[in-house]
Amino acid sequence: MAGEPDLDGYSAEDAALVRAAEDFVRASGAAAADWDRAGGLPAGVVRQVAAAGLLAPDLPGAYGGRGIGPGAVGGIAAALGGVCGSLRGLFTVQGMVAAALARWGTRKQRAEWLPSLATGELLAGFAATEPGAGTALGAVRTRIEPAGALDVTVDGHKRWITFGADADLLLVLGTMGGKPSAVLVETDRPGVTREEVHGQLGLRAARIAHVRLDGVRVPRTHLVAPAGLGLSHVVGTALDHGRFTVAWGCVGMAEACVEDAAAHAANRRQGEQLLGEQQLVRSLLATSAVAATGARELARSAARARARGWGHGVPETLVAKYAAASAAASASRDAVQMLGSAGIEPDSRAGRHFRDAKVMEIIEGAQQVLELHIAERLLRRFATVPGAAAVRTAERPS
Repeated sequence: MAGEPDLDGYSAEDAALVRAAEDFVRASGAAAADWDRAGGLPAGVVRQVAAAGLLAPDLPGAYGGRGIGPGAVGGIAAALGGVCGSLRGLFTVQGMVAAALARWGTRKQRAEWLPSLATGELLAGFAATEPGAGTALGAVRTRIEPAGALDVTVDGHKRWITFGADADLLLVLGTMGGKPSAVLVETDRPGVTREEVHGQLGLRAARIAHVRLDGVRVPRTHLVAPAGLGLSHVVGTALDHGRFTVAWGCVGMAEACVEDAAAHAANRRQGEQLLGEQQLVRSLLATSAVAATGARELARSAARARARGWGHGVPETLVAKYAAASAAASASRDAVQMLGSAGIEPDSRAGRHFRDAKVMEIIEGAQQVLELHIAERLLRRFATVPGAAAVRTAERPS
């Protein structure tokens, strides 16, 4: 369960970095409730995560990363997610932007931005969603317009940006000439304003913000990939990376909740009877443990598929994210139920995971949208009748 990642097949570097994540959460995890109450990760914690090499560690060494494989990326996400969803969120968003740049950025862009993302010198934000364009990212209204021969301007309103209040660099999805486009925007440029969100259901330490971009002028060299590829390629790569780390983070959440519930049930007495002696409690523990174990196996399957190279593992990642988010939601719900009053106390890890787990069922592709994607792939796989494509559901970006 949590705290015992499967290191089979890891390189020495991979195993060392997963253990570093485990060591970090053991040393600092007790403070996670304080981060949640304060509404943010302390700057010192972010520096420690960066110093441990836990930001974008899958980047090649040439760009300051550790070159670790998907299995180790998942192990780190599970370790961080098991103690704090917002901490895992930092790992996720930094990795999303780094992955998109590593795949689609120019040589100059990679050399300029990736080392600073790997060291944590720069914190990244992924600015895609906006009013009227959450799951349906093809409907974004942010505009990227030419401004002379060398620059472009960016106008739009982005919402629910994880670590948007702290981000130094945003990867922004918009349209240019009517085509989906992606552009890098530094947050210290004139025209960028941020409104931090407080009191949301979950991820309360993730420094979520709404961001306005009013005539923000950036060099044309900040455009990532040609116009038309901003959603399908650049943002698609970021979202795929995000779903993978969210899946593993949910595995960590589910396993942590099973541990908390089992420890409580094994030691809590109701009169003369241990709570764990009740059949209903045992049933809840068993179903939660099976869901968490199944989610880990699906996440490992996705990691193995992704290890074959870029573009592999997308279907497996969709399934893993769906299953893991469901497992985190059910395991946290049952843990809070078994813990009773202890589960709703401010310092309750299960209580925090209960709130965060609902958010995990929504972000990086809501569960219902993932169902459409999974079903779509099944229909494509098994369609044998000529013209069967006509029954396909419409694909939607998520």
